[in-house]
Amino acid sequence: MAKATSDYNRKRNFESTSEPRETGRRSRAKAGALRFVVQKHDARHLHYDFRLELEGTLKSWAVPKGPSLDPSQKRLAVHVEDHPLAYASFEGSIAEGNYGAGDVIVWDHGIWQPEGDPVAAYEAGKLKFSLVGEKLSGAWTLVRTRLKGSGDKQQWLLIKEQDDVARPADEYDIVSELPASVISGELVGGMAKPAANQASKAKPRGKTPAKAAKAATKAKAGKTARSVMPDTLSPQLATLVEAPPAGDWIYEIKYDGYRIMARIEAREVTLFSRNGHDWTARMVPQAKALAKLGLGDSWLDGEAVVLDEQGMPDFQALQNAFDEARSGDILYFLFDAPWLDGVDQRELPVEQRRAALLDRLPKRRGPLRFSEAFEVDHQSVLGSACALGLEGVIGKRAGSPYRSSRSADWIKLKCRQRQEFVVVGFTKPQGSRSGFGALLLAVNEDKGLRYAGRVGTGFNEALLGSLHKRMKALARDDSPLHKQPSAAQRRGVQWIEPQLVVEVAFAGWTGEGLVRQGAFVGERSDKPAEQIVEEQAAPAQAVEEHAARDKPSAKASGRKGREQIGEVSVSHPERVVDEQSGTTKAQLARFYAEIAEWLLPEVRNRPVSLLRAPSGVGGEQFFQKHAERLDIPNIRHLDAALDPGHDRLMTIDSVPALVGAVQMGTLELHTWNAAYASIEKPDRLILDLDPDPALPWRAVLEATRLSLAVLDELGLEAFLKTSGGSGMHLVVPLARHIDWDTLKAFGKAFSQFMASELPDRFSARMGPKNRIGKVYVDYLRNGRGASTVAAYSVRARPGLPVSVPIGREELAQLRDSKQWHIGNLQQRLAALSDDPWAGYANRQRISQAMWKKLGAEAP
Repeated sequence: MAKATSDYNRKRNFESTSEPRETGRRSRAKAGALRFVVQKHDARHLHYDFRLELEGTLKSWAVPKGPSLDPSQKRLAVHVEDHPLAYASFEGSIAEGNYGAGDVIVWDHGIWQPEGDPVAAYEAGKLKFSLVGEKLSGAWTLVRTRLKGSGDKQQWLLIKEQDDVARPADEYDIVSELPASVISGELVGGMAKPAANQASKAKPRGKTPAKAAKAATKAKAGKTARSVMPDTLSPQLATLVEAPPAGDWIYEIKYDGYRIMARIEAREVTLFSRNGHDWTARMVPQAKALAKLGLGDSWLDGEAVVLDEQGMPDFQALQNAFDEARSGDILYFLFDAPWLDGVDQRELPVEQRRAALLDRLPKRRGPLRFSEAFEVDHQSVLGSACALGLEGVIGKRAGSPYRSSRSADWIKLKCRQRQEFVVVGFTKPQGSRSGFGALLLAVNEDKGLRYAGRVGTGFNEALLGSLHKRMKALARDDSPLHKQPSAAQRRGVQWIEPQLVVEVAFAGWTGEGLVRQGAFVGERSDKPAEQIVEEQAAPAQAVEEHAARDKPSAKASGRKGREQIGEVSVSHPERVVDEQSGTTKAQLARFYAEIAEWLLPEVRNRPVSLLRAPSGVGGEQFFQKHAERLDIPNIRHLDAALDPGHDRLMTIDSVPALVGAVQMGTLELHTWNAAYASIEKPDRLILDLDPDPALPWRAVLEATRLSLAVLDELGLEAFLKTSGGSGMHLVVPLARHIDWDTLKAFGKAFSQFMASELPDRFSARMGPKNRIGKVYVDYLRNGRGASTVAAYSVRARPGLPVSVPIGREELAQLRDSKQWHIGNLQQRLAALSDDPWAGYANRQRISQAMWKKLGAEAP
């Protein structure tokens, strides 16, 4: 029993600090890994609090200089009062006037493994133990000294033992090299200090308590406010339309420039091109001007432009400004703020986002400008823009949210046809012309690059020379086109690698799909060649129908109703399915629809099981493996013979089926290890690395690398994906050559091999008591009827993390298995240059030699 009023509680006023209160009874020691935590505490003096879980509490020492990896440096550790176990996850700013006022971060955490009886060793004053943390590892000793400290505080020494982890202090100082929190990434000293006598809540990453309060106020007003600003954010893109649609639209100039996204965090500004490249160094004056705005965490959207003498956008002048390092000539026209001053505005109407942005921009002239809207009716807006000599206009549907994808909520109308093309070759110059004669153009189609004509005008001498020099370096002998042009069109052509992208203005398309009367506008270094396709204008009627379907009347008014998403009518679209992120049912349905091109190949052709949570993440959850009597819109029922004695299995093979599953309360999608067409012949092995929850993430990464090394030794190529929970999934594609029993037996043999070779790190037995301080290699997902969460499926956990495929080279940068979630996955997908699972093919076979290497026999 703890004292009625513990030393810990007596020192704290819980009306003005959010530190956890110690309850009257300590938790009894449970069978499980013992946790440790090191908290960096910027109080009167910066120090590190070293805490070890023992007998239901955290034994605690204040280490003024922090841990050292140098065994010769014996660090003073002053024994302080025991802290409750809940304190292990505390981060925040303790208000002035309270005991220990100042910032607290979790500098490191993990598990500790004592040598011998830890209680007896603690009482004796000499604890020898090993640490498995994100930063600290290896063997350590805490020893009590006879030195007298202030009051009755015992003086101990924290000593690093000599082992493979130890490093000399003059070579590496871990506290200075790794200063940030392992939970939030925060540094001490940068947290906003709450006023005395006010509750100091643990601060979310990237948001001060004042900003958190501001966001909460927004949320109460019916606006979504997310707790963490995304590291990346893709811009919303506009759909080309033939004519202005009817309805309520906001029109702006279509600027002839480069799309730039500005990220502001802790007053630091980073400017990104449309495809995610860092262009801050190319726009220094604009970045400095943004920093002077004094904004909190923000994402701003705009266009980099250079104006000519008549005040019109000049794309060639913009390129010259970049090429000649004259960034002072560039104006940054801002038109949206998806995230502003710590508040997620993406769900707010576009009018409100723009008004909030305008309010924060300076009134004086400078490199930052606001993109004003046209005051003209929709029938004459394009004619007015063309009469002014503009490229065209951008329309934004009133009331629409911000989406990091191409959307019919944003439209573009052009005065003259103009788009990007991939350069696939060039011709020799004629007469007195230098460099080259014309560029051969192409666009991407399903089968590859299609020839789209040529452009030979619009170049000056400097461009002819610089482009020709770069194209010669890309020369190739054969055509990169999937269908070859006519002999006449190929005559005298030097083919090149399809890497350069140019923008061309033209009069229209011929019947053969070639540009007419093309004129070179400029090179587009901000757009990758593989994304260049023929732009086809949508009819205005299609945009009007989209606006009518997605009219947010019920959602905006707060009334219960239905929302049409694709072909599915979604009931209760405003219902929140995850309190942490504020995600609604409609947002989840749209998310699945928007990532369908990535998700559907992972679920199509396989039996699918659904994890349904009609009341959201915090409510009851249950699996549905069979169609039963519940009518899920558009979901496909499989042949009854596939699972005799049961209702029909299901599969999802379309966007309406995805949305239909969400309509019926589905959060997660799980798939079998076989296609339904060959259901008795599995085509993959899945190994689920499931860690003890007390283990740090570094232990999961180590277990992944070790498992991959064994699979490599066996000759089996494995593909990785985050589980979206705490572990990692290894997916081994196989030829359809074995049955279910054999597959499961091989998975078991692998699991037992890892556990026998590295018993201190791996377990082959399920259950919490069997994986204390270890990673369980779960092979049970390989039996008939078993399933695993699909790649790109949301997980039914707070924050709605997603199970995401990764490349091996990404392991070192992976922060945890929940790194990607519903709020930032699309930014990752938009920034990918290659599919992480490129090369996935079901050709591998499990051989007798593989069984032998694992010390097992095939059944």
